Amino acid sequence: MNELLPAFEWQQHVIAPWTTGLKSTLWIVLMGFFVATACGLLGNYLILRRMALVDDAISHSVLAGIGVAVVLALRLDTPTLFIAALAAGLATTLIIEIIHRYTRVKQDAAIGIAFTSLFALGVILISMKSGKVHIDTECVLYGEVALVPLEKFKLTLAPALAGAVDKLPMSEVYLRGNELVMSPDVIRMGFVALAVALLVWIFYKELLVSSFDPALAFSLGINATVVHYALMALLSVVVVSAFESVGAILVVAMLILPGATAHLLSARLPVILALTILHAALGTLLGFHLATWLNCSIAGAFVVAGMGLFLLAWLFSPHDGLLAQWHRRRNIKLEPPEEITTEKTAP
Repeated sequence: MNELLPAFEWQQHVIAPWTTGLKSTLWIVLMGFFVATACGLLGNYLILRRMALVDDAISHSVLAGIGVAVVLALRLDTPTLFIAALAAGLATTLIIEIIHRYTRVKQDAAIGIAFTSLFALGVILISMKSGKVHIDTECVLYGEVALVPLEKFKLTLAPALAGAVDKLPMSEVYLRGNELVMSPDVIRMGFVALAVALLVWIFYKELLVSSFDPALAFSLGINATVVHYALMALLSVVVVSAFESVGAILVVAMLILPGATAHLLSARLPVILALTILHAALGTLLGFHLATWLNCSIAGAFVVAGMGLFLLAWLFSPHDGLLAQWHRRRNIKLEPPEEITTEKTAP
């Protein structure tokens, strides 16, 4: 057992990252939380619509967008990649809808056709230009959130504002004199997560009704088709924003696990959304410390920790948990059968 797992030390694997390694830990944990929150909130509506595999298609089609950017622009800067990958995500959604609507192919088969074809196209395009442009395919597929703290963005602050920031508890992490040192990737993902939360709150009724009953949505004056494509466009933005840190493959788990866990614990959508954010926070923290202990992929550890929380919810959920179901079946078996009595009636 000792050969498989390293020794766990509380001070080294839990305390030290938040003391001596705070400058890196804070940005990594924030990035993981923002990714899991943005993905989880949208994932709830994919689960309600029974479209969980659409995120898989979009996440794989990102590679096709990167391949187009490499072939046409020969540039790998963030704006170029973001625009190309976003276009690929939207194209994937349209391809799935066109195949499903105008042929006899079912939606799950259309999803499989779209994401495998675009993923293969991305592999071909990147391999064609592999000698001219360097691209880390492992980073694209699996992500590397550990590199997030290495990119820094400096913003010079006014003396009064710098003094106010310096009074914050963790100001030593991001303040050097009057310069605010931030990670651009984390800031961008934070804005994406905030935008997703605001849009879910503003269009809560439209998303709820169109997810459960599109016909009812049309009768209430809600264009379910527009809502669907807007949701897919927002999903593309989230996937493209997240794939650089957690990869095109692991982002699928980030979209499904928080919502699936929350659905086991409650049937009310507001509670489910709140539990999704809680799952994102706990999964990120536990995953980071798991990666610190095992010295493994941080993004992969995020997903493993989220899967652990899902298993706990599946086991201990008060209504749908395995223990609750076993307890109900046991009570049914222990209940004595009702006595059947017959009364004689006078002729």
